[in-house]
Amino acid sequence: MDFRTRVQKFGSFLSGMVIPNIGAFIAWGLITALFIPTGWIPNENLSALVGPMIVNLLPLLIGFTGGKMVYGHRGGVLGAVATMGVVVGSTIPMFLGAMLVGPLAGKLMEMVDRMFEGKVKAGFEMLVNNFSAGILGLGIALLSYLVIGPVVSWFTGLVTAGVEFLVASRLLPLASVLIEPAKVLFLNNALNHGVLGPIGVEQAETAGKSIMFLLETNPGPGLGLLLAYMFFSKSVTAKRSAPGAIIIHFFGGIHELYFPYVLMYPRTIIAVILGGMVGVLTFLVTGAGLSATPSPGSIFALLALTPPGNFFGVLAGITLSATVSFLVSMILLRSQKAEQVSLGEAVDSVSAMKGKTSHAATLTGVEEIIFACDAGMGSSAMGASLLRKKVTESGLNISVVNKSINDLSGNEKLIVTHKTLESRVKQKSPNAKVFLVDNFLDESLYDSVVSSIRS
Repeated sequence: MDFRTRVQKFGSFLSGMVIPNIGAFIAWGLITALFIPTGWIPNENLSALVGPMIVNLLPLLIGFTGGKMVYGHRGGVLGAVATMGVVVGSTIPMFLGAMLVGPLAGKLMEMVDRMFEGKVKAGFEMLVNNFSAGILGLGIALLSYLVIGPVVSWFTGLVTAGVEFLVASRLLPLASVLIEPAKVLFLNNALNHGVLGPIGVEQAETAGKSIMFLLETNPGPGLGLLLAYMFFSKSVTAKRSAPGAIIIHFFGGIHELYFPYVLMYPRTIIAVILGGMVGVLTFLVTGAGLSATPSPGSIFALLALTPPGNFFGVLAGITLSATVSFLVSMILLRSQKAEQVSLGEAVDSVSAMKGKTSHAATLTGVEEIIFACDAGMGSSAMGASLLRKKVTESGLNISVVNKSINDLSGNEKLIVTHKTLESRVKQKSPNAKVFLVDNFLDESLYDSVVSSIRS
């Protein structure tokens, strides 16, 4: 497994603990935006929900999810118990602590169960199961309280101090040099929910908002890039698909749509970096921030979580970042001498897949098509929707579902995923037939999937 695959897998695991609980984060953000003293409708009684939710509820949800990802519901219960240890032993929201102890508790529970497997006398199974979990929960809770919590608190304080230094020194725009390339490598969810989100939540607890929620979710750089492709790309395919990608990216909030356009012509990464830097600088100058993480990163979600007095800064940052990204992308695209090579390769790969009749036997008896992506939501949900329509129109009685790569069981027969995620998908489900997507809006690929099944 290469380094990039390892990083993507780790990032996917981190984001997998947060994304299923995003609804709770948004609920907390809306309560904060509405009822705190500086909110839309200040209410002292209702604002009492803010503290317990961020300190207790949200970390417990993350810890439970992390344990469940490792060892099912039983691991989730131990993950929640362990998370309570870091929560009680700290004065800050323990999101990072929950991401650490939740999976650890789940793994320890799995090891203990395997140790007792086949050694318990008939009739004592429930007794041993319950007490082994209870005793292990006691131990991991104490360890979390006495050791892990203080270490995570120290590390979180160090990171927060570094971020505050960047903000105070007006150097935060430099973060885009790391953020934008990481997004294009499909590490967007890990970056947003695993790093920026926890810092932002802590800041929002006291200030009612945080700029951290805008660093990765700003749709401006991607919008500018797609607009430039729509008007100035020498690739007919990219030009035709860009308008649809703009709608889904900007209004639907699925930023993965513009990543393939950067990969088609890598020099355009300069455009989105510069656009991101201008956006962050604008947010800094205007003092803009959001009350919670907008997920997905739709303009509607951003506006819904914008606290009073921040609309101008948020909209100005998005507009200026899109403008800069558009202008730089325009210059880069107009300087091209030929169509993007990678797009041509993508078209060739589609044609090749259409001609691979030798794989027809492996598709016999397909009852379900899995569209897999990093988080199992945004891009995979959209791709599954497009593919489901094709399958229905063809008259095939096959279900199409979207899943996270981490949720693949290994028994899948047919999986559709983005080409950058191929190695991870094959590692989780080595026997499945895998179709690779370069552009999520390229319906010819979905036609080839249907054609292969019908054959």
